[in-house]
Amino acid sequence: MTDGVPDVDLDAVRREGLLPARGAEATQHDGTGRVSLSFTVLDPDPARTVQRQVRVPPGVTVFDSASWNGIAIDSTCGGHGTCHKCKVRVEGGAPITRHDVKTFSREQLDDGWRLACLVNATRDLAVDVPPLTTRPKAATVGVGRQVILRPAIQKRYVELDEPTLADQRTDLARVLDAIDDLEPEPDLHVLRRLPSVLRKADFKVTAVIVDEALLDVEPGDTTGTQYAIAFDLGTTTVVATLLDVTTGTPVAVASMLNQQQPFGGDVITRISATMLDPDTLGRLQQASADTLSTLAAQVCEEGGVDPAHVYEVALAGNATMTALALGIEPEPIGVAPFVMAAAHPPVVLATDLGLRLHPRARAAIFPALGAYVGGDIVAGMLATGMDRDKRTRLLIDVGTNCEIVLSDGDRIVSTAAPAGPAFEGGAIRCGMRAADGAIEVVKLGETVELGVIGDVEPRGLCGSGLVDAVAELVKVGLLDGSGRFVPDADAKEVAPALADRLTRIGEERVFVLHRPAPDAEPTDCVVLSQRDVRELQFAKAAISTGWSLLLEELDLEPRDVQQVLMAGSFGSYLSPASAVRIGLVPKLPVLRIVSAGNVAGEGAKMSLLSLRERAGATALTEEVTYVELSDCADFNDRFVEQLAFAD
Repeated sequence: MTDGVPDVDLDAVRREGLLPARGAEATQHDGTGRVSLSFTVLDPDPARTVQRQVRVPPGVTVFDSASWNGIAIDSTCGGHGTCHKCKVRVEGGAPITRHDVKTFSREQLDDGWRLACLVNATRDLAVDVPPLTTRPKAATVGVGRQVILRPAIQKRYVELDEPTLADQRTDLARVLDAIDDLEPEPDLHVLRRLPSVLRKADFKVTAVIVDEALLDVEPGDTTGTQYAIAFDLGTTTVVATLLDVTTGTPVAVASMLNQQQPFGGDVITRISATMLDPDTLGRLQQASADTLSTLAAQVCEEGGVDPAHVYEVALAGNATMTALALGIEPEPIGVAPFVMAAAHPPVVLATDLGLRLHPRARAAIFPALGAYVGGDIVAGMLATGMDRDKRTRLLIDVGTNCEIVLSDGDRIVSTAAPAGPAFEGGAIRCGMRAADGAIEVVKLGETVELGVIGDVEPRGLCGSGLVDAVAELVKVGLLDGSGRFVPDADAKEVAPALADRLTRIGEERVFVLHRPAPDAEPTDCVVLSQRDVRELQFAKAAISTGWSLLLEELDLEPRDVQQVLMAGSFGSYLSPASAVRIGLVPKLPVLRIVSAGNVAGEGAKMSLLSLRERAGATALTEEVTYVELSDCADFNDRFVEQLAFAD
């Protein structure tokens, strides 16, 4: 300790990968002027490859230089050097860090491949950026319920008498008098349009009403064109569904990667980004707006619908995603005591979310239960009828932040567990999102059988494949209950046909899932590492600790659970048998475990089709008791107990 500052062993810090290795420091710059970066953003379609020239202050990382200029580079850690996803090729090379050595083969390093967040731009550089998977495999539909069609959007076609000296009622009074079953309130937009629209349409018009607001008056009879969009605003993936509210049917659905992804793969990383740089909040809000508007434009185009005929949207997202979409400072959500700006956000204009629909379209935002049990899980509870079913049911929405809800038919309790990015492929050596080339199914026996998205050559391992791989390795005996690979001698005893796949990369033991060639080096293969197993253990322990505490809260045993609903994109593709084997869910017959799909999106749709269901979502927030895991005195002990894999 020197002058109150703790001594730091720089070599130890370097070994942890927090600083470049010795000899890897970038050349010094005098700090003046700018450096020029030439980005080539590659695309599977060469015609769509884009080149961008940017100028940044010297010393800025390549990753930040790209992010500041709207160039997306894959990342789940937000540029902190821990996820090993931000792979770029730097022409002429760059200093090599320990993280680069762990990520790339010798040939790739010689070819200029580096992690973008560890390359400081101290000179002009040319950078090749691999294609970003913007549309990962995602659940776009889920478990829902039939609803009585009673949307907030209503239209009334009226044929009005033209004004005379004997009838000098105002234009507005003339319209409102003709709508005798409603008492809508107009706004300035309507008043500005009203005189010209009425006269050009010979006083034959359609009044557009949302809730109690007179949104517009349209010429002619447009009662057959009433549309709304339901958004599931996920941390990783965003799903949009265009609805025809006159019939209650979906018209088009689309999904894409949340464009906030370069700022981090989880909510804590994104909150931290806003704390480090106040300007980041605006960039995150813009990224959210870009994502929502891109999806809105896509579903309208696919459905052949004029965006001006979309009068309402519903948004279901966790508390952080909702705050960022609205431009609300998220820092209080990320630090104790974890406080939201508001649990029940007001109805806002769709333009406040960056959407280009009807200029006065409304956006209804789902209420939240807590800082980490947000509007998406409230929408999921609405869709699955957690307050209506008398069975004992467990709803688990698996993601970077895992929300858990338990109902015994009378009481409902909920919590959130910090699962981390493992289920999204983050912090996994060969991890990737659920896109073409991702291993999603693993079966081990005399051979290794792989299910690969897109039926192409395996490129990596997504969340469901990770769970399958670990569960299968536990089953065949190559992983013991503590999550450690068994010794080589034991491997030859318990699984002789697979034992040769246990090898090492450096000092770390790995299991080879796929070899691109029979003589391929382990670094060129798709592997599961010992560290990957640990990452999954930590994630599943957090989740199982969450549901076990909720069971105790209601004086229940795991065997009392009659149905487990696995929600979200990951939960939709997860093998129930694998989930049971590793202890991710209670040890129950697999028929009790149901893939619920995108229940948040289903709840958002229901709120657009029925005002009664929308009121039900608000009522749910009063019925559910939130349990804060970090407030449980013995949480750490319980977490450690849950690390072991189930037999």
